Amino acid sequence: MATLLLLALALSMDAFAVSVARGAIGDGGWRSAIRLGLSFGLAQGSMPLLGWLLGTTFADRLAAVDHWIAFVLLAILGTRMIREGVSPSDMAVDQRRSLSLLGLVVASVATSIDAAVAGMSLPFLGQPVLVACLVIGGVTAFVCMLGVMIGARVGVGMGRRAEVAGGIVLIGIGMRILVDHVGS
Repeated sequence: MATLLLLALALSMDAFAVSVARGAIGDGGWRSAIRLGLSFGLAQGSMPLLGWLLGTTFADRLAAVDHWIAFVLLAILGTRMIREGVSPSDMAVDQRRSLSLLGLVVASVATSIDAAVAGMSLPFLGQPVLVACLVIGGVTAFVCMLGVMIGARVGVGMGRRAEVAGGIVLIGIGMRILVDHVGS
């Protein structure tokens, strides 16, 4: 369960960064926090199911190398998150546009693509897939609500550091999967 919680936290960092930015530009009320939390949580919780379905569909063909695939995908996602967290672009400028309903849906799906990819690794966590999806969605919703409130108080820099930390955690989970399966 600890690995699942770490995965959920790592996957939520993109959405957390967006939430912090929204709070930092003055969109930091409870209403906005709940709206972003629910939207990002729903997307983040449902996308791993899609990834899991794709992974299990091709499981027979991938059984010999599935741990390598999980490692590579999580390492790529983690590296991307680290790169985005340290890039010089100003997240607040990107987030100044008002998040309409369509904008919120697009942002929610865009920040949860990595969760679909990570969903392929869910069988390695030893938790029921639906439980994993609920945990990932719930953690994301909570983290995003918190992110909006934090952003209203401290600004965008916190979101960048969280994204880097999330990337490191994803790479670590990928390494753990690889070590567990190569070593056995």
